[in-house]
Amino acid sequence: MGEVGSSLAERIEQAKTKAQTLKTEIEEIRKQKDNATLPGAARSQSLPKFEDKMPRVRRVLKGHFGKVYSMHWAHDGTQLISASQDGKLIIWNAHTTNKNQSISLRSSWVMTCCFEQTTGSLVACGGLDNVCSVYRVGGPGSSASSSAAAQSAVRPAHELMAHDGYLSCCRFLDEGSLLTSSGDSTCIFWDVEKNEAITSFADHGGDVMSLSVLPSVSRQVFVSGSCDATAKVWDIRSGKCVQTFIGHESDVNSVQFFPDGNAVGTGSDDSTCRLFDLRSYGEVNVFGNDKIVSGVTSVAFSASGRVLFAGHDDSSCVGWDTIGEGKNVAFQLAGHDSRVSCLGMNSKGEALCTGSWDSLLKVWA
Repeated sequence: MGEVGSSLAERIEQAKTKAQTLKTEIEEIRKQKDNATLPGAARSQSLPKFEDKMPRVRRVLKGHFGKVYSMHWAHDGTQLISASQDGKLIIWNAHTTNKNQSISLRSSWVMTCCFEQTTGSLVACGGLDNVCSVYRVGGPGSSASSSAAAQSAVRPAHELMAHDGYLSCCRFLDEGSLLTSSGDSTCIFWDVEKNEAITSFADHGGDVMSLSVLPSVSRQVFVSGSCDATAKVWDIRSGKCVQTFIGHESDVNSVQFFPDGNAVGTGSDDSTCRLFDLRSYGEVNVFGNDKIVSGVTSVAFSASGRVLFAGHDDSSCVGWDTIGEGKNVAFQLAGHDSRVSCLGMNSKGEALCTGSWDSLLKVWA
């Protein structure tokens, strides 16, 4: 018995050594092909400057009485939804600052919310209750007084229960399908109508904090960020991780697809943002400097992808030139009195919304 155990241990060690050797060889091959940087390539191009186009606060959305934890734009680019630990979801008209609808939640410990992007008739949220609740709401342009759905939205239309940990993020692919990420280290692909978990994605080694989808480019791929300091790209059809991006030194709190779907932006507790390219399977830029020491809570790209906006723990919001050197901030947006917990760019690329623990949402343009 002792000889068998010894033989097994030897084989395990040999396998570990072989795996490490293969990993080293792969890294060497990737380094050989890493023959250019994004800023270096951009210097040879004649590109427009935008530093004089500083965004300003155009609207302030007041109505929450607790920390704002999440926000998400509707596809029409005018409505947005916000979630706060006052136990409310509020659907806003960001142009008029009117509240179109307010939904009282069973659990006030909400951490994420999202709008369905085709018809705008569904919203979803979740948090420490481990449940993704889906509500029917009025479509674009409706108001609390005119929408019959406003009265029926008190109870969730669907409750998706399968996670063993808190819900950190949720995003619709369409009216019938949804993705969620959780503190149980997994993501789940759901059939909303059937309240059924179709596929579970379990390759992260820590809490999954964020996910991003881009249905206009591909409905079969999404990206997630985790406390294991990695971002992973997943194939929904196979349920497998197809790419893993390393580089961050701490939790990855936020991930966002580049507008064309060929790259991913990330934000981390290590105070940096990074840009990873799916085609070259590598990091193409790092954004951060010695003056920025607070963690990144959320990231969002401008419509062109030229600017990567990042919200920080210390109430600041910065914009980075994605083809710049990565040390100099392009925009510094100062307007909140507490942690910027969430931000997002509307579908038209005309407005950026930031949400904060100071209970306010601000629209910048």
